[in-house]
Amino acid sequence: MKILVVGSGGREHALAWKLLQSSEVERVFCVPGNGGTATLNRCENISLAVDDFALISNFALKEEINLVVVGPEVPLAQGITDYLQSQGLKVFGPNKAGAQIEASKVWAKTLMQEAKIPIANSAVFNRAAPAKSYIKDHELPIVIKADGLAAGKGVTVATTRNQAVEAVEAIFRGQFGGAGEFVIVEECLIGQEVSVLALTDGLTIRPLLPAQDHKRIGEGDTGENTGGMGAYAPAPIATVNLMERVQKQVLDRTINALRARNIDYRGVLYAGLMINPSGEFKVLEFNCRFGDPETQVILPLLETPLEELMLACVEQRLEQMPPIEWKQGACATVVAASGGYPGVYETGKVITGIAQAEAAGATVFHAGTILNQQLITDGGRVLNVTGIGENFEQALGLAYAGIEQINFEGMYYRRDIGYQVKG
Repeated sequence: MKILVVGSGGREHALAWKLLQSSEVERVFCVPGNGGTATLNRCENISLAVDDFALISNFALKEEINLVVVGPEVPLAQGITDYLQSQGLKVFGPNKAGAQIEASKVWAKTLMQEAKIPIANSAVFNRAAPAKSYIKDHELPIVIKADGLAAGKGVTVATTRNQAVEAVEAIFRGQFGGAGEFVIVEECLIGQEVSVLALTDGLTIRPLLPAQDHKRIGEGDTGENTGGMGAYAPAPIATVNLMERVQKQVLDRTINALRARNIDYRGVLYAGLMINPSGEFKVLEFNCRFGDPETQVILPLLETPLEELMLACVEQRLEQMPPIEWKQGACATVVAASGGYPGVYETGKVITGIAQAEAAGATVFHAGTILNQQLITDGGRVLNVTGIGENFEQALGLAYAGIEQINFEGMYYRRDIGYQVKG
């Protein structure tokens, strides 16, 4: 079969890499792909924009693509699935109505309240003045969220009232564009975050291995939020008992609530959880697609062919699939970022050392790279240097041994990824 992957990040490189491991997958095309997908065997980058649905459709029909896999949230929120399905194409990824679960935090909050899913206390505002008044009357720290899509950066955990007020003002000033029409002010939950990504055909929903991301730019989880500076899986804090409760109280309830709204949701449902020290959890947010960098540590451990699971979701026969099979062991990834990220950063820096990193035992997934005679940086998060091992010590050791071989001007990475499972 021939598969088209939409997107250009580390997640899409990992998806293409995993799909190509199946003997059933003849070829993968990436729109637009990156420097890493450009070098995969039986993979070809196609220079089209992810929001040019007509040209993507024309290409897919011409090439007789059997399955389109949509990576990023933005084209999903814009309705790429609806458009491609209207042209007769099979698409893994929710339709526009389903993608609201990520595209609007306010919409998602309402859905979760109706479904009795455990969430933080919060309030929604469309003007700054009442939001500021609410902040004055509530305990610190407090969380400020932009309503819509903000590339993983629309959340501020404010430790002072001034910081909270500044975050509210920045959102209403348009820091995150259309994501700033509403602001959510939310209680700050204490504990460890866990990402639970699940596959669903709209009727049945099955979780993948739980993962832990490291969102802050600085070591010790300090500094600004990012799209993710590293991750590992499976997350030990997500015990079998906890995952059973997540299945019943979050995943099943969410799919039932979506169906009650006549939303046929087929793709990934990604629940971001906060687990407190006593083992209780609440949902922080939902995403409508594979996580990044969680995908880069979940897929290397997957034994069941990925395209079989995706087709089962698209064709609404997930319940008939046997249990998902996993490799024993652990996987960890460390993000190499451009200097200045998540703020202003430069691109166009020459990257060296990837062959040496892979010779040292790492798997390197490209995120913000392009291949133009030389491999050069083209984004804030540039590479995901990944280790797969029998345990976390081995996996993290391989990832860090690999990243030490890589260099580009201004390169930055956290040296404490996986600190929760070290030692």
